[in-house]
Amino acid sequence: LQRKTSSQRPASRSSRFLKIMLRKVSVNALKINQALKLTAAGLRNPAPIAAMVANLPTKRTFSSEVPKSGDDVKVKTGLWNKYFGLESNIAREGFNNRWLMVVPAFFTHMSIGSTWAWSIMADVITRENGFVTSSFSDWTLLESAYPLSIVFLTLGVSASLVGKWQMKVGARQAIATAAAFFGGGCLAGAAGIHFHSLPLLYAGYGVMAGSGLGLAYTPPVQTLLQWFPDKKGVASGLTIAGFGSGALVFTPSVQYLMDKFHKLPEYLGPAQNFVTQVKDGRLLADVNGALVEVVSAGSTELAKIPYTLSEGLYVVGSGSTGATEALAVMGGAYFSVMMAAALAFKKPHPTYVAPVAAVATNKAPVAPANDITLEQAMRQPQFYLLGTTFTCLATGGMGMFSVAKPMMSEVFSTALPAIVTSAFAAKFILMLSAGNLGGRIIWAAVSDAIGRRNTFMIFTAGSIPLYYFLPTLVENVLTTGSSVPLYTYCASTALAISMMGGVYAILPAYESDLFGTKFVGAVHGRMMLFSSIAALAGPTLLLNLRSISEKAAINDLLTKVSPENFQATFGAPMESAMELLATKTLNISKLLALCPPGTLDPTPHLYDTTMYAMSGLTALAFVAHGLVRPLPQTPVPPTGMVIDVPAAPVSDRVVEVKEAEVGDRQVNK
Repeated sequence: LQRKTSSQRPASRSSRFLKIMLRKVSVNALKINQALKLTAAGLRNPAPIAAMVANLPTKRTFSSEVPKSGDDVKVKTGLWNKYFGLESNIAREGFNNRWLMVVPAFFTHMSIGSTWAWSIMADVITRENGFVTSSFSDWTLLESAYPLSIVFLTLGVSASLVGKWQMKVGARQAIATAAAFFGGGCLAGAAGIHFHSLPLLYAGYGVMAGSGLGLAYTPPVQTLLQWFPDKKGVASGLTIAGFGSGALVFTPSVQYLMDKFHKLPEYLGPAQNFVTQVKDGRLLADVNGALVEVVSAGSTELAKIPYTLSEGLYVVGSGSTGATEALAVMGGAYFSVMMAAALAFKKPHPTYVAPVAAVATNKAPVAPANDITLEQAMRQPQFYLLGTTFTCLATGGMGMFSVAKPMMSEVFSTALPAIVTSAFAAKFILMLSAGNLGGRIIWAAVSDAIGRRNTFMIFTAGSIPLYYFLPTLVENVLTTGSSVPLYTYCASTALAISMMGGVYAILPAYESDLFGTKFVGAVHGRMMLFSSIAALAGPTLLLNLRSISEKAAINDLLTKVSPENFQATFGAPMESAMELLATKTLNISKLLALCPPGTLDPTPHLYDTTMYAMSGLTALAFVAHGLVRPLPQTPVPPTGMVIDVPAAPVSDRVVEVKEAEVGDRQVNK
């Protein structure tokens, strides 16, 4: 198509570029041909190849190599690199006590696992100003429970973003950074409670501390998987067991600190001794001619707090729950523990060999679904099916943990007031935490015995009836007044939580089975995005369904209350009931007092629809996990040469010639 020949005008830019590319392709083809010839010669005689590898120049030191003095490698100096540099992450040669590495991993996860007990804080800060019960300015239970959702949402996002950075800087630096974020987040959250700033609480404890979780969650797991290649389930289970045990430490510690720092509110006297009025949602009492904002506490409200107080009116803002000081102290303690754990972390030396017994086989060795990269893993349907299973199983547990203490009080305190006290509700959190911890250890060991897939099948199939029959147990408590259904309820929820803990514990090992071990840190970090979805969906779903049930119950009770009594009690017409509910002036217990004797309290059934929804989600998890299949495995060819080069300085590399048993014959490689 050219109108002019090449002799009439110089070659175009595109033609010159094409010639250059063709020249490069031809040169590379020659190099590949030479490499193939060299490989073929090495198959016949490996000695020259071994000599060539041994004499390679040392130009770069990798993170898994420890340079010797005298090598032409510049080693970074300074206090930071001494304790947190890449070289500080590697154990000394000959160090084989791998069980010692479980200690810093466990304590790191125990610190960040304290977030599981947030419901004990959520219950307290809903009455930070009112102290005995919620005042107009106090946060709702939904607002107080959201920090847990934000923490785990940020955990998943941050873990997915920093996976490659963690591999680059090493476990020590990652966990030290996490300590600063998590400890600082607790302090910022305490400031949010002190100044009654919900955005500061969300940004501090939710986002900042949640980022600390994302930074500290994966490195301990990946480090222990390197120390325990023969016991992957136990390795990940022992690490993440610390994450489940965090609430066992946080709950009694916070209760002790709040008991130490609390301040009782000012008591005015019985409510009938004062003239009260409701103005803009606030309850005001006439005290010596001045209007003072107060809260009215009856026997139902006082039974939910761990103090012995009298029924009547209390001045809003005159007391303190001690939540601010408790969270600040725990933040400082967790920072110290995590920094100490960071300094103890070491990954195996390149010469480390795990104590794995040699097992002879008559089959050709099969490679696992071969250490595929994060990008390759995310192109597999197994990644998303496993993530869907993870989300559905975690959603129920997340929702349960977010409101465990107030839920126990609301559901059972009326039917069994002598048993279900504030202390019993706090022990219920400890019971769930024990199930979370036990599940992470026991199910991890079970997964090593029967396989990760079979263990997940137990989780998905077993969780369906556990959630579905919880409302039946509540009804049995109400009809019989027996404590047996109560303890059965506690055991069932603890078992369901143990399965959720087991999911978190063996998920890294399951990912290693599917996608290989080398990039499991990055893969697991990205998988934690599904944990973020569960953290957001669990509390939101549970509390919104509860809110719908509460409004339906109040509308039913309003049909049994006379408008005159309602007007006299709340100072507003019955049509404004929903507005009074939004301002926390109206609740079920106050409305129930205006109903005819014998009216049933609907509070124990507020969570029924939630439990049915959780059962449906676990059924979806069962279907999704049933579709998970192992990736195609690639058999290793029975012929060819395998050169084993230990990860040590290049000058010390030695080529090992091994004997491998393939089929029924011996082949020298």
